[in-house]
Amino acid sequence: MKALFKRSLQNTEIPGLVLLVVLVVLFSVFSNGIFVSTENLRGILGLLPEIGIVAIGVAILMIAGEFDLSVGSTFGLVPMVMVVFMSHGWGFAPAFGVAMLIGIGIGLVNAFVTLRLGIPSFITTLGMLFMMRSLTVVISGGFPPQIPSDVPRWLFTDYFGPGNFLRASFVWLVIIAICASLMLSRSNFGNWIKASGGQVAAAAALGVPVMRVKTICFAGCALLAGFAGVIQSLRLNSVMSSTGDGMELQAVAASVIGGVSLVGGIGTVFSAIIGALLIRVIDNGLVLTRTDPNWFKFAVGALIVFAVVANSWLQRLGKSVRVAG
Repeated sequence: MKALFKRSLQNTEIPGLVLLVVLVVLFSVFSNGIFVSTENLRGILGLLPEIGIVAIGVAILMIAGEFDLSVGSTFGLVPMVMVVFMSHGWGFAPAFGVAMLIGIGIGLVNAFVTLRLGIPSFITTLGMLFMMRSLTVVISGGFPPQIPSDVPRWLFTDYFGPGNFLRASFVWLVIIAICASLMLSRSNFGNWIKASGGQVAAAAALGVPVMRVKTICFAGCALLAGFAGVIQSLRLNSVMSSTGDGMELQAVAASVIGGVSLVGGIGTVFSAIIGALLIRVIDNGLVLTRTDPNWFKFAVGALIVFAVVANSWLQRLGKSVRVAG
């Protein structure tokens, strides 16, 4: 029993889950039950995939010991490139494929500068944030192109199921989350990611290809950010140069709130999804309870501090619990 209690205390998702339950109860009470209505839950889950998919990529990269602050700009650039190609006569499939490759290319550039040139990923991706945002404006020509009407939106954003409760994008989130979770928890590569973020020198000494692992994580993070950007653009039926502005901070916040360690090596895909769901719940709950929306960033910041402090305290408490041998 003590062993189970010890493992539970060291579970990084616990503070996030507790917060989620508390907030759902509070918002339900103060909104007179509207918060948990079918229509409102439909709206929350309809918007969750866009930040959730980005947060998964950011979380995995953070577990590998690196950051990517350029995901918000990638989120905006990739769909802009795709639509510009389509406006020049390209079909959806080739335009989408090339745009995704560009997203991967951004991640590879981040990896090269960070790992080969020895620049901290925080600085590398901060620079890339400004460069890609500027490039998005240049490519758009100042006038966002129109998304063609024959784009298969049903594959990404249409509602389906009983009562049209879920969006197709939610299915993409579930698929990506399952695949990423299995990779992180059930494969050697997942163990390499945790080792590369937690104990770099020890991992390299044991033969883990640290540089290759981190490069793949950078590329995957940018790819997921670009894919999520395409989903949002198709949902809104519009691409703008400001798309994804601030998304990088929300994705990092979601990962930290969910329990991903800032120093690497600790965290799960579930952590990122919990954090993303918390952000969506706060955003939605403030609107329903008629609270000044300017409190949103304050609430997210407070959750970050609370999550880090709570996880640190629980980790220490868990280590102090003695299990009879």
